[in-house]
Amino acid sequence: MIKKIDHIAIAVRDLESALETFRNVLGCAPEAITVEEVPSEKVRVAFIPLGETKIELLQPLADDSPISKFLQKNGDGMHHIALETDDLEQETRRITALNLSTLGAPKDGAGGKSIVFLHPKETNRVLIEFTEHKS
Repeated sequence: MIKKIDHIAIAVRDLESALETFRNVLGCAPEAITVEEVPSEKVRVAFIPLGETKIELLQPLADDSPISKFLQKNGDGMHHIALETDDLEQETRRITALNLSTLGAPKDGAGGKSIVFLHPKETNRVLIEFTEHKS
């Protein structure tokens, strides 16, 4: 079962500049922000807390990163919406039973979570991520 919006992700070319902008817009203290690298996705990620959800900024670390390809095609902007679940495997089975496609199998993501993406061609051109906090 989907619990809530975990985060809204924004692809950026310059993480430091975007962090400054969003810190100012959201009035967030710098120490509340977490930054990490996700080697499997070839990105550097910053999470800015906003109530029960977060804004996630994604900067590519390599030219062949999915985020790099997104930026080349679209420029900076919204990349995906992540929905939190307690059981990623169950949600993946549920989606598959509805004849919707995932973009690969569940894998490790940022923030100690397991993630899987749904194909945006089947979700009104919105890239949706399911995320589950690992125990």
